[in-house]
Amino acid sequence: MRTICFYFQVHQPLRIKPYRFFDIGDDHYYWDDYSNKSIIRKVAQKCYLPMNALLLDLIHMHQGRFKVAFSISGVCLDQFEAFAPDVLESFKKLVATGHVEILSETDAHALCSLKSKDEFKRMVGRHTEKIKRHFSGYTPKVFRNTELIYSDKIGGMVAEMGYEGILTEGAKHILGWKSPNFVYQNAIEPNLKILLKNFQLSDDIAFRFSNKTWADYPLTTEKFVTWLNAVPKEQEVINLFMDYETFGEHQWAETGIFEFMKALPSAVFRYTDFNFSTPSEVVKNGTPVAKINVPTPISWADEERDLTAWLGNDLQNEAFSKLYEMESRVKNIEDEEIQRDWNYLQTSDHFYYMCTKFFSDGHVHSYFSHYDTPYDAFINYMNVLSDFILRVKMKENELAEAEE
Repeated sequence: MRTICFYFQVHQPLRIKPYRFFDIGDDHYYWDDYSNKSIIRKVAQKCYLPMNALLLDLIHMHQGRFKVAFSISGVCLDQFEAFAPDVLESFKKLVATGHVEILSETDAHALCSLKSKDEFKRMVGRHTEKIKRHFSGYTPKVFRNTELIYSDKIGGMVAEMGYEGILTEGAKHILGWKSPNFVYQNAIEPNLKILLKNFQLSDDIAFRFSNKTWADYPLTTEKFVTWLNAVPKEQEVINLFMDYETFGEHQWAETGIFEFMKALPSAVFRYTDFNFSTPSEVVKNGTPVAKINVPTPISWADEERDLTAWLGNDLQNEAFSKLYEMESRVKNIEDEEIQRDWNYLQTSDHFYYMCTKFFSDGHVHSYFSHYDTPYDAFINYMNVLSDFILRVKMKENELAEAEE
């Protein structure tokens, strides 16, 4: 039987407060607690709480036949714990149904898979421990890298860590004539199965749903079911991957997005031969049709589906390189605050805010950034990083003095 795999990314970064050059060496706390709390509570009311309640109702209504998966970044879990414990409890209720899967990822929603195998493994292990702690010992089986970033090499590292499958983008320049609606396998480690996002159908919901200039507006469940039925019968799985904030935040409640999701499972069961599966079920039951070769990393960001959203200009690359120059030094410092800040400074959003794309996807980057310009984001981050480097140097000196 053919199946639909719903996966939602749940992530909110810890935003850095305005940090001046003159704060370096004086102020060692970088995080904008007021903004972070305000934003997490706003998104909780608009998206997380109502959508979690809706999904719980759908799971009960359809007696477990409706299933979804989440990846919840560690930095987001930390904010739920601090600012929105009611949201965390609502996710626990979903997972307790047995029909909601939690995926593994890097703790800080970081880009470390591109730079350091050791730091990548440490970040994944840190996230796994948080998932176990919050969700009664739950152990993820399938991996979702930050922003669906994937390459053959990254897949090899993920397989080495014991995961059975990984999610990524069904990028056109990788697939060519092939369809994303099959299970594939990693080119280096064939035992690692790959699930590819159907970006056309996913983005119809995530991006085009409320676009009145879209030729297919408005999107109804009847129309969506028609598109599902048009998928050739031999194609086994439709992977619908999107930001969870699609519901209520990016697509406001007034657009009808909640009503659409409420009606979709019934329409699928009534008018199609599809069911719903979690990623681990797809990985377990799906037979790979071929290896997929991804020598250069891909992602689900922007039209290019590459890394340029985070590492596409000199500002981003300078900040990224400067940060990871600290890796070996930070490892030797047993200081809770330094380790916390090292973790949070790796969050990919900091580099995303520095993106200087001004054309096709520039408006998307502007929407997500709290800075006036990418240059402001760079200067603020580098000021913080300069202070962080000073703190690490001070700790190194203390250790050296203690050993004498």
